[in-house]
Amino acid sequence: MSRLDPRDPLVLDTRGVARRAGEMQTVSRTAPAPEGMGLDVIGVPGGTDLELDLRIESVMEGLLVSGTVRTRAAGECVRCLEPVLLDIELPVQELYAYPDASTADDEDVQRLDEDHLDLTVVLRDAVVLALPLQPVCRDDCPGLC
Repeated sequence: MSRLDPRDPLVLDTRGVARRAGEMQTVSRTAPAPEGMGLDVIGVPGGTDLELDLRIESVMEGLLVSGTVRTRAAGECVRCLEPVLLDIELPVQELYAYPDASTADDEDVQRLDEDHLDLTVVLRDAVVLALPLQPVCRDDCPGLC
């Protein structure tokens, strides 16, 4: 029995493509962002829309998930402390290994949980790495007096 909740919008059911080499499935959905997608000064607030356009392809070792995620980050300018909103669109790509695949022992490889995969970690990693470490409201912001 799967440990993932199939009702979670970031959990995908892969029954149509899993273990069927060459099969492909597309997924387009909007899901709420989980908590903790960000840095101290900027991040994607929990519940913010994550627009996902993904392709799931069956390969020998598992399922390759690739596509784009679009969302909006909010934070504050590190110079003047004014609010900063940042639209983000970035590519994502991750291999979800079958439990019996040779790569399944690698700690860095995501794994399928029966016929389900969870996008939470992959999306969090992609978004956090795309965020600026020192967001500014505009390039020429003079900062506080």
